[in-house]
Amino acid sequence: MKSFQKLPPQFQCAEVKEYYDILCKKQGSFVFKRILDIFASVILLVFLIIPIAIIAILVKTDSKGPVFYRQERVTTYGKKFRILKFRTMVTGADRLGTLVTTDSDSRVTKTGRILRKYRLDELPQIFNVLSGSMSIVGTRPEVQHYVDMYEPEYLATLLMPAGITSLASIMYKDEEKLLKGEIDVDRVYVEKILPEKMKFNLSYVKNFSFGSDIKLMFKTVKEVFS
Repeated sequence: MKSFQKLPPQFQCAEVKEYYDILCKKQGSFVFKRILDIFASVILLVFLIIPIAIIAILVKTDSKGPVFYRQERVTTYGKKFRILKFRTMVTGADRLGTLVTTDSDSRVTKTGRILRKYRLDELPQIFNVLSGSMSIVGTRPEVQHYVDMYEPEYLATLLMPAGITSLASIMYKDEEKLLKGEIDVDRVYVEKILPEKMKFNLSYVKNFSFGSDIKLMFKTVKEVFS
C-alpha cells in the first residue's frame, strides 16, 4: 500500500485513516489475494472461453453495435480504468437515460435482459482481473459521477481494488427492481441505495482477509445458481 501521506488529498482524513491502519497490517493477505485472482481467472477462462464466444455471437446478432461495453470506472486510490462487459443495452444508452439501470428499462436488449438476469454480462471482467485493474472480490466500481458524491468514509473502499463480486452486490442483486417506477433515479440511488451498499462495502474492508474472499466467491457461485 502507498504511505498515507502519498494518498490523494481527499483520502487523507480521519475517516479513511481508520481503515488504512487496519489494511496495513494485512499486506500478506493482499499478496495471496492477487495470486488467487490470477489462478482463478485462468481456470475460469479455460472453462468459459466457449460460452464467452457464444454469448459474443448472440450479442452481435441481437442488435447493432459492439459486442463489448467499456465504461470508465473508479478503482484503487481514485484511479480510473475501463470496465469490460458484454453490451446489454442499445448503443449510446448512456446518452438516453440515467447511469443506473431500472427494471424494464427500454434501453436493454432482448439478449441483454437474459445476460443481466444471470450476471453473464460480467464475464469479460475476467480480463480486467488478469490485467490487475480489478479483483474477483471487492467493492463494485462506480462511475466518477457517484464517487464525487461519496461521504469521506466511503473513500476507504477505494483503498482496495474494485471487484467483480461483493457482499453488497449479492444483497442488492435486485437493485434494478428497487428503482422501478422512481422518477428521480439518481437521487434515490445516492440517498437510499448507495449508503446501504456502503455499509456492506466498509464492513468488507474492515474485516478483509484471504479467507473472507474465498467465502464470498463461494457465496457468489451459490447465489448465481439459485
